[in-house]
Amino acid sequence: MRKWVALGLALVLAAAALAGCGRKGESSGDQDTFTFAMSGLYKPFNFQDENGDLVGFDVEIGSEIAARMGMEAKPVANPWDTLLMGLNAGKFDCIIGSMAITEERREQADFSRPYYRSGAQVFVAADNTEITTEEDIRDKKIGVVKNSTFRDAASEFTDQVTEYDSDLTALQDIGTGRLDAVITDQMVGLRVMKEGAMNIKDVGEPLWLDEMAIPVQKGNTQLLDKINQALEEIIEDGTYDRISEKWFGRSILGE
Repeated sequence: MRKWVALGLALVLAAAALAGCGRKGESSGDQDTFTFAMSGLYKPFNFQDENGDLVGFDVEIGSEIAARMGMEAKPVANPWDTLLMGLNAGKFDCIIGSMAITEERREQADFSRPYYRSGAQVFVAADNTEITTEEDIRDKKIGVVKNSTFRDAASEFTDQVTEYDSDLTALQDIGTGRLDAVITDQMVGLRVMKEGAMNIKDVGEPLWLDEMAIPVQKGNTQLLDKINQALEEIIEDGTYDRISEKWFGRSILGE
């Protein structure tokens, strides 16, 4: 009887040891992967190609950061308005999705150094002759992306603000007449104009300039330091300029 008890105990311990080894292997595998999130709806910064793969400026910057840290890049798409919640829930390591630094967001996450700078720009239909300055959008129908800093700006001019999941959808609605104007990132609109995909034009100077950076969970200084070091390397060795030239024809670092 004692032999059977001893044998049973040995088998239980062996199974537990094997299970423990399996969990350890999975954990170390996760540590080799750098998971960074974005909306996937912000062309040319991050969007899905015809194969459903995430591509764009943000994706290439994130992949380079992962390489400098000796990790495998894993970009993932997540709804824009839940990105910070997902970060703090541990769904991904950081956000590389063109997120501007704001005081409100600083309360929820720690930010890297800026990896590009851009402005909040007003765009209208190319044949629009009524809106020539920012003051002309007062009391007009304005489109913005959900939970963006552009929403607050639009609300200062009008109470007719429509929120969208995608900047491109908002810009398309200028052409349909559903909107008079869109406030979005300057680089997004200029890229659309360059491609000739829509008949739009920019109005005046940017309303303000934003600094886009990479949020990590608050207190995760180890990861933040690694990201900042990788960014510095990318900028100094010319990799940043190469990626930026590919997508915008110039550097958008803004330094």
